[in-house]
Amino acid sequence: MIAKRRLGRTDLMIAPMVLGGNVLGWTIDAKASFDVLDRFVAGGGDAIDTADVYSRWAPGHVGGESERVLGDWMRARGNRAKLTIITKVGSDMGDGEKGLKGAYVERACEASLKRLGVETIDLYLSHRPDDTPHEETLAAYAKLKAQGKIRWCGASNFSVGQLRAAEGAAARAHRPRYEVLQPEYNLYDRAGFEAGLRELCVSQEIGVIVYFALAKGFLSGKYRSEADLSKSVRGGGVGAYLTPRGMRILAALDQVAERHGTKPAEVALAWLMQATGVTAPIASATNAAQADSLTHALRLPLSASDVADLDAASRA
Repeated sequence: MIAKRRLGRTDLMIAPMVLGGNVLGWTIDAKASFDVLDRFVAGGGDAIDTADVYSRWAPGHVGGESERVLGDWMRARGNRAKLTIITKVGSDMGDGEKGLKGAYVERACEASLKRLGVETIDLYLSHRPDDTPHEETLAAYAKLKAQGKIRWCGASNFSVGQLRAAEGAAARAHRPRYEVLQPEYNLYDRAGFEAGLRELCVSQEIGVIVYFALAKGFLSGKYRSEADLSKSVRGGGVGAYLTPRGMRILAALDQVAERHGTKPAEVALAWLMQATGVTAPIASATNAAQADSLTHALRLPLSASDVADLDAASRA
């Protein structure tokens, strides 16, 4: 039985692994997406993260592809009530449709609800900060909560200063605060979260679901040289990790994985699940076997020695 964790002060209880929906309808078609989603849920996962902008960057795509696939799957399986659905607003959808202005947030929420085919979004995130006053954005979230269209709101890519400012605005205006933060964090990219964000989230009981949990796939061990970067469409973003420190991290992951008879990616995810302040990592999968691997990580207990070895290897 997988112990669930509470997301901050919300009433959302999730298994400590979130499936990343960025690949749904992009690098995998609807059938493969359904297979991944089925396997993730069968393995004990129950939270799925997406965004309205996924996957607008792909040729011929307009955004919303991931939400549509996810919505089609939930309708086909009749399992909406068993899931925690997370989506995001604010990224550029074209034709000036972007940002955190109140009117746009409300309009974008309606579009996401329609694509997902749901009445309520469990967790709605500001995808990235902009120059909209926090009070205006939070007022929109308050309205959406009152209408039953979202349950909770959160933020992604906010700095310590931005998150503190949003907290202050919520308190002054009696608006809902950001209950969950989605920052970048993994064994390689540690500084951003550890330099103040973690302390703030722990002290304020803010839930944390981290993205790029596998450093764009690098921590899977799939990419170990420049020649490996062509192995997938996402390989181009991995080159920056091919450093001496990166190789030390991979070596440590290999050693810990060998001790447990498991895979480096599962070790990297398990390290995040035990990290102070982290509720759950987000990771995507492009086939059923990878989805199985994500849920295997839920059952991988790392020893103090394992964690120490990984910390030593990843120290800047």
